[in-house]
Amino acid sequence: MIRVDQLRVRHRGSRANAVDGVSFEVAPGEIFGLLGPNGAGKSTTQQVLTGQLPGYRGLAQVLGREVAEWGADLYERIGVAFELPAHFPKLTARENLAAVAGLYRSAAMTPSEALDLVALADVADQRTGTFSKGMTMRLNLARALLHRPDVLFLDEPTAGLDPAHADAVHDLIRDQARAGRTVLLTTHDMTTVDEVCHRVAFLLGGRISAIDTPRALRLAHGHRRVRVECRVDGHARTVELPLTEPTDPDLVALLRDAAIETIHTREATLRDVFIALTGGRL
Repeated sequence: MIRVDQLRVRHRGSRANAVDGVSFEVAPGEIFGLLGPNGAGKSTTQQVLTGQLPGYRGLAQVLGREVAEWGADLYERIGVAFELPAHFPKLTARENLAAVAGLYRSAAMTPSEALDLVALADVADQRTGTFSKGMTMRLNLARALLHRPDVLFLDEPTAGLDPAHADAVHDLIRDQARAGRTVLLTTHDMTTVDEVCHRVAFLLGGRISAIDTPRALRLAHGHRRVRVECRVDGHARTVELPLTEPTDPDLVALLRDAAIETIHTREATLRDVFIALTGGRL
């Protein structure tokens, strides 16, 4: 569904490539995450694949066709929801989606169906200028799904959402993949990545530094630790130690000498992997 091979992009006036030899493929029904610090090349890669940045070198294919050859027909087949959503604040949510639906040759969903999908049906006739950021983000997602695209490009889809609505968006993204749609996701939210992505690629300096499943990356780049809450000489302390083996001398000494209150193992997280692969730059 998406194929990128040796993609290179250099912005006007720059001496270095913003994207420097990036290669990856995304299969039908796969949720693929692009991760990395600000300026790593994530947004530039998405801009190429969504036809917004024509001056690239290398291969960039969507739905088996070079992006540069698609023209306006590309937008009948892809849905885009970026972090800074655009909408008409003086129009209602329903009117916003009706206006967008008119841009497509055939919108597969009605505005009401799309709003129901993102839990905005109860505010369908409210002006979007009164919406919170989280509501606006969900409206943005509804707009991207309105024409039932084959490929979804999502940028920070859970930004500004409370945990309950973020979970609902996670479910929605998984449902789209189960329906056979391909999702390319960029985010700094490691929980979203861990919960929905089948594979992820870490970008650093315009290049891919690692690409694999979230679990494989955690095992390869993370370290298990043990977190102990205890009292030493009457004072509360929290100690975190590498979990190498049960007979680790530091752990044994702590268990012997301190009054243990809680003890937990902590598996490596994608946040740990992110920091390890990007040199701690969040």
